[in-house]
Amino acid sequence: MVGSANVHAVLAVKDIEAAKKFYSETLGLKQLDENPGGVLYGSGSNKVFVYQSEYAGTNQATAASWEIDNVEETVSELTGKGVKFEHYDNLPGVKLEGDIHVMGSMKAAWFKDPDGNVLCIGNAM
Repeated sequence: MVGSANVHAVLAVKDIEAAKKFYSETLGLKQLDENPGGVLYGSGSNKVFVYQSEYAGTNQATAASWEIDNVEETVSELTGKGVKFEHYDNLPGVKLEGDIHVMGSMKAAWFKDPDGNVLCIGNAM
């Protein structure tokens, strides 16, 4: 069934050209394919599919999350590329250190793509 199949993120965007620049240049994802339906990127052993939709950015929850080793370094790199991070002060037991939310040994930072999709980087998911 579905439990043994690979899964990947699917993100709606309003402007496919702006999304292509953000996902390839800003985040450094590798473009695997492009067709009239959208653009497929590789990220580690996973995939992210970006497609144009009038409903882009309407999800207010995390749409995709990347598990990384060094949250501080990645936040610094993305900040240098113009990424603005979200700050959530309503998460129980979470301490905000700069742009990084600390939950015990777990660290996470949230940001949005050009269409408002909420994305996350963290050291444990």
